[in-house]
Amino acid sequence: MTNTSSPPRVVVGVDGSAPAANALEFAIEEARLRKATLHVTYAYTVMASPVTGSTGKDYYEQVEAEAKEFLQGIVATAPSTEGLEVECLGVPGNPSEVLIEARRGATLLVVGSRGQGGFLGLLMGSVSTQCVHHSHCPVLVVREGH
Repeated sequence: MTNTSSPPRVVVGVDGSAPAANALEFAIEEARLRKATLHVTYAYTVMASPVTGSTGKDYYEQVEAEAKEFLQGIVATAPSTEGLEVECLGVPGNPSEVLIEARRGATLLVVGSRGQGGFLGLLMGSVSTQCVHHSHCPVLVVREGH
C-alpha cells in the first residue's frame, strides 16, 4: 500500500504587524521541526483606495502587484528560511476567510494576535478567534511579545 497523504504543511498568516512577524518566526521553526513546507499567506483588501485614472483591470493588476511586493518584503525580512520549501500566496479577501481556506490540508495554522479583547474585540472581530473556531487543523496563536 502506498502512502497518498500530502507532505506536512505549516500555514502562517502575515500582515506586516509585529504579532504577524512573531507568528512567522514561530511558523518557520515549526516547519523546520515538522520537516514541512512553509506556506506564507497574506490577505489583502482590494478596494482600499478609490479607483482613479485607470481601468478596473489595471487597478486589480496594480493591487495584486503591490500585494506580491509587500509579501516578498515580509519574507525577505523574516528569520532565515534556508533549507525550507517556502510558498507565498497573496489573496484578496477577508483575512479570516482566506486563512481558514488556506489551512485546508495543513498540519498547522499559525496566526498572530494583537490581543484587542474586551468590547472592542467583540465589535471588530478577531482573525485569530475566527481561525481557532473554524479551522480543522491545530492553530497556534502567537501573542504579542512572545
